[in-house]
Amino acid sequence: MNKLLIVVDMQNDFIDGSLGTKEAEAIVPHVAARIKQYQEAEDKILFTMDTHFDNYASTQEGRNLPVPHCIKGTKGWELHPALQKLIRGYHCPIYEKNTFGSSDLAMELAQKTNVPITEIEIIGLCTDICVISNALLLKAFLPEIPITVNAACCAGVTPESHENALKAMEMCQIQIQRVS
Repeated sequence: MNKLLIVVDMQNDFIDGSLGTKEAEAIVPHVAARIKQYQEAEDKILFTMDTHFDNYASTQEGRNLPVPHCIKGTKGWELHPALQKLIRGYHCPIYEKNTFGSSDLAMELAQKTNVPITEIEIIGLCTDICVISNALLLKAFLPEIPITVNAACCAGVTPESHENALKAMEMCQIQIQRVS
């Protein structure tokens, strides 16, 4: 596992569901192409999935963002069908998380010492919430590993907040790739 691709929350609710945007829909082909490139190179691919439950409205996130989304077991919680098709038969660990960043993912990667990670690329949704949270968590747990966020394979809640998040990550020494 030298080179690692982390695909953040490419779920139906964030693409064309309850929190979907035209920008999120537009990145699906780019994300699929990037996954194919990693598969062809036989590099490791990991996914995160935003995962909430029926009690979403009573959580802090539910009170601050009162739009039910990614409720486990619903169509909105599932990965986009184009990506599901791509990874069928290909081993891609999936980290379910009920918060913006996956501490399980960061801790597991930090503990892997048998095969060194040489670089991490992060793509997915939403740049300004879960992508930035995971990028900063990984930077904290793996400070010497180069981390890149591929801007063409990400979308934010708005184009402005996407750009703000990219600038914030750049200030934290996360590389921003501006072309796919």
